[in-house]
Parts: sequence; structure tokens; C-alpha cells
Amino acid sequence: MVRIVTDSSADFEPAEYEQMNIGCIPIPVTFGEKEYRETVDLSKELFYELLEKEELPHTSQPSPQEFIDIINSAKESGDEVIVILLSSALSGMYHSAMMTKSMAGFDNCYIVDSLNGTGGQRMIVEYAVKLRDEGKNAAEIVEKIEALRKRVVLYACMDTLEYLHKGGRISGTVYRVGSFAHIKPIIHIEEDGTIGIPGKAMGMSKGMEFMIKRVEKHMPDEEFPFYVMYTKERDNGEILRERLKKIAIDVPDERIIPVGAAIGTHIGPKACGLVYIAKEN
Repeated sequence: MVRIVTDSSADFEPAEYEQMNIGCIPIPVTFGEKEYRETVDLSKELFYELLEKEELPHTSQPSPQEFIDIINSAKESGDEVIVILLSSALSGMYHSAMMTKSMAGFDNCYIVDSLNGTGGQRMIVEYAVKLRDEGKNAAEIVEKIEALRKRVVLYACMDTLEYLHKGGRISGTVYRVGSFAHIKPIIHIEEDGTIGIPGKAMGMSKGMEFMIKRVEKHMPDEEFPFYVMYTKERDNGEILRERLKKIAIDVPDERIIPVGAAIGTHIGPKACGLVYIAKEN
């Protein structure tokens, strides 16, 4: 049997892990002196409630024991296991897992760098599940998902610069000037898994227009789902969905998904975005 495991930054809901028969490694999130584990005792709703009233949290890596337990369990059962993790450019989790695998000496454990997060990571996991259910072995699945990840397109428009400022990623001057001018940065996951800022919009409406133009430039592969994402409040996600209809992209309710702590810590509430698999060139 092939086991599939991911971390909570893939932003599935707890029930979805069970429905899809995949394991979840919760990411620790600390507010002040209290540590939570995403999807265990920290829902997305509670996360944003705390984010707006507490000091900026910090996220950390799961303990090596989490990976040891996954590997040992698969070993004992004679299973293969694929662990699909948040981009190594955004977290040290992938490298930690690789070190643990090396020490365990278990060849049937595959650690995959998603080079993505949130909805992008989710799409890679969903594709792995589809391949597993079709009867592919672990090596075949890994080969296909590592090819697919190059085609993931993810853009998001931030509503506020506050959390970039709190996290020390922009200066106070840039924060004040940008906020006064209603600048909304557009973020994009690059091919190497880093976060780029390909544009800045004057207001959320212009930010949505920017993202939709990018979709028109690199059209989605209709064999894969198209997701709209949002942080905390669904309103901007719904507006983006309506605007996507103008370019003949219809996003059903279940594909409008909330973003959790791994990315939400840095972009804050009221952001919205989109993620899809681009057509092959």
C-alpha cells in the first residue's frame, strides 16, 4: 500500500484528510507563550481571531519524532510512504525530513518538496491521491507529481501591508506610504518555491484584474481543478470568483478555500488568490 502524508500548510480541512485517506503533520504555531498545532487545536477561524488581537505569531517545524513515527509505522506495515511538504524555500521542514529519512535508512519513504504552499501544495497532494487510487506505486507517483509541480500557478493579492511590516519584511516608511496609497502587493510562488512580488495594485479590484490577466496569459489545464483562496473573510474570494466567470472559468463553492497559518501569518486577513495547473506548452 502507498501511504500519502502532507503537512497542515496544504490547507485541507480536518475531515478532508480522513475522506482522502491521507496523513497530516500539524505545523506548530505560537502566539505569545502558547503553542498550538494547526488542525489539532488551531482551526483557521481561531487562527485569524488570534492574529488580529495577539502579537504576530511564529510558526515552527514539527519535531523530528513526527517524521520518525511516520517512517517506522510504514516500515512495520510493509507500506511505501510519500511525504509531500511545504516549499523548502519557505520552511526547513523538507530538509529536516530528509535528514530523518537518511538516519532511518528506509528506501520506501519518499520525501517530496512541493515547491509550493496552501492551494498549490493541496493540488499536488490531490494528484498524488488520484494516482494512488489508480494503483500507481510510490516511485511512479513521485515522478508524476514532481513533473506537475512545475505547472502550478499561484497568485494572491494582499489587502494589507501590516503583517509584512510586523514580520520585519518591509520598513515602517514603506508600510506607511503603501497603506496611505492603498497599495495591494501581488504575490506569486516562483518555480523554485520562493515568493515573488510581480506587481503592486492600487486597490483590491486592480489586484484581481492583475491576477486575471495572468490567468489569460497562461490558461488552466481543464483536467485539473481551479481554486480560489481567501484569508479569514470569504467576501473577496466570492468577488474574484464572479470576475473569473468573465473569462469562462467557473469555480464551484467547494473550490473556494480558506488559507491557514503557514501563509496567513505573513499576508494577513482579507487577501484573496487563485491557483491552478497551467496547460503544457
